Amino acid sequence: MLVNINTISNVMRTSSSSINQTRNFSFFWKMLALDKPENKEAERKLYNWDESPYEDIRTRAAFIRAKALCPVTKKSVNFVCPYSGIPTHHSEEAWKNDKEYHEKKIYERLKKVNLYEHDVRSGRKFDEFVFPGEQEKDYSTNLSNWDSFFYTRDFAPMNTEFNLAAATKILTYPMTIAALLHKWSPYSGTPKGPVTLEGLKSIAALKYSLYPPFAKSSDAVTFKERPLRIFILGAKMESLLPGYVWKQFGYLFPDSKFEIHLVGPECYFDRETKSFAPTNEPYGRALVKRYDEQLTIHYHTQYFHELYDMGDLFPFDPYLDVFFLFHPGFSTADSIYWDKAMKGLLESKCPIYVTGYHDKDMKREIEWLEKHPLHDEMDVLMNQTDNLFACTKIDLVDINPTETFNSNSQLFAFRGKRYHAIKT
Repeated sequence: MLVNINTISNVMRTSSSSINQTRNFSFFWKMLALDKPENKEAERKLYNWDESPYEDIRTRAAFIRAKALCPVTKKSVNFVCPYSGIPTHHSEEAWKNDKEYHEKKIYERLKKVNLYEHDVRSGRKFDEFVFPGEQEKDYSTNLSNWDSFFYTRDFAPMNTEFNLAAATKILTYPMTIAALLHKWSPYSGTPKGPVTLEGLKSIAALKYSLYPPFAKSSDAVTFKERPLRIFILGAKMESLLPGYVWKQFGYLFPDSKFEIHLVGPECYFDRETKSFAPTNEPYGRALVKRYDEQLTIHYHTQYFHELYDMGDLFPFDPYLDVFFLFHPGFSTADSIYWDKAMKGLLESKCPIYVTGYHDKDMKREIEWLEKHPLHDEMDVLMNQTDNLFACTKIDLVDINPTETFNSNSQLFAFRGKRYHAIKT
């Protein structure tokens, strides 16, 4: 995971098109671009990961051989699948005997993983990383799906699945948030949609702040006591996103100000040491990076329960605060920290959105919440549903190389009850 998104981050900084520039793509330009689609899939070579021209991919292959177990024999992985080029099984015999692997054609998804990983390192021109700037107020953005968003926001045409995979890998985080908070959110209330009655109440509170009813026009500068705060707990990959990526979120809310709070011991990536490290700020104080007047990014390298106990983030306001937990892994080794964080999260009464890698992963997260001692104090805001802005790039679980996933594939939401829980 770190290798994947860090590689994309490096490509964004070194692309032949300057990432600090924006480009306005006209409808006419788009129509011309459709005449000459970049379709080089036939030219893409499928490398054996052990023989990849890129050292980090060869390192991943070595890691798989050292740590992964064959899904058939439960022995070490030593055989490279000839269809995908990735080490997957202990031996050729085990590979042939894996009925599920062949019946479900898992190797086709692994082949995509292989092609995606080599594409992002290929040195091609990454026009998908040249993002559009501010949109004129006469135009509206369609948030139905990725295609509608890219078209109505005037991105460069995503002519291939590789363009789409690279772009959505980084934009899935800000766009997952935007699609939930925007006035044209594609998620509707029950019974047709996943949002519950309590969820509608929480969203209504946030939208009241984002779109206050006393604003006389779309050009009005609305008054707020403070910016809307977006807390991203357990942040890691999100910290690799530069400010101009988060600004794509900001363009959708031109009359609002935001503070993005990345929270967790790995929320700050030191570009000089190329590692996740604590900031040089005094304990409990965030490192603040101001992108512009609308957007600031705050890095808190403590756990949430530590910040909550210090009280520096108080008061929490359901009208101005929202939490996002991208792939939290409640039942992993970090469960002790999530257990400590749960009390503060529920006491905030603010909405908490959780994402999962796939259906099975999301069900594990929900099961952990349902078994938590504080479960009776939780209200479900959003039933499990597909995330319309999930990453389209297929990734690989290195310790289980026949398992693939898409970042932010699933969505679920909850918050603390807004009334006292009564036990009978």
